[in-house]
Amino acid sequence: MEKAYTTMKSSGVGSIVIGIVILTVGVTAGILSIVSGACLLKHKKEITF
Repeated sequence: MEKAYTTMKSSGVGSIVIGIVILTVGVTAGILSIVSGACLLKHKKEITF
């Protein structure tokens, strides 16, 4: 019975760690896209088609 509890505990910890990593990657991607968009808007006048 104790083995089942330790297995559940380790899988719960693993899920929390994976969630934190995914959250961090998402926030980083959002910040990078905002910065990239701001850079494009800043240089909008220099673009010619």
